[in-house]
Amino acid sequence: MDRRTVIKNLALVLGGAVLLPSCLHHDGTSYVQLKHINLSSDQQSLIADICETIIPKTNTPGAKDLNLPPFVLKMIDDCYNKKDQEAFLAGLNKFTDLVKSKYSSTFADLSAKDREAVLTGIENSAKTTAAAPKTPARRPKPQKNLASDPLMAFYWGVKQQTIFAYTTSQYFMTKQIFYDMVPGRYIVHYPVSKLKHV
Repeated sequence: MDRRTVIKNLALVLGGAVLLPSCLHHDGTSYVQLKHINLSSDQQSLIADICETIIPKTNTPGAKDLNLPPFVLKMIDDCYNKKDQEAFLAGLNKFTDLVKSKYSSTFADLSAKDREAVLTGIENSAKTTAAAPKTPARRPKPQKNLASDPLMAFYWGVKQQTIFAYTTSQYFMTKQIFYDMVPGRYIVHYPVSKLKHV
């Protein structure tokens, strides 16, 4: 073997060794690199499971199919202020403890019915304590109203961003709602008899 071949093969092996750790995420669930909040792969996976519980796969794609969890994570990382991010992380830990104390298991190991029960229970407790945010005219920021309860801040933050991600996704905008270019179609021949008289 000549020296050039050995050096070339060694470079390939070293390059592969450098790239390998980035390819070996836990279960493929480390969605995005975050700058402001520190979430483990398991925590990112938990948020993805919550998103999937909010918008499950039926005869339409679910949250994971539409790649919504990375959007949710980026919105929380980039658009929330430090106080909201701290409340979110505290709520995430509270959520994990709640599931563990109630089911002696992790959220990922629960059945779909139990996952729904956990989220419904949180939402119902928010309604009974009058902590649920009032519906404002524009997009709500429920986590700001619920800073006193980190669990609610976490839940409403994930739910709000999941719904926002879904309703602005390409799938929803092209397959679920009727989209017509402004000013609309020009119909050349239209019977006068069909016009409504004012």
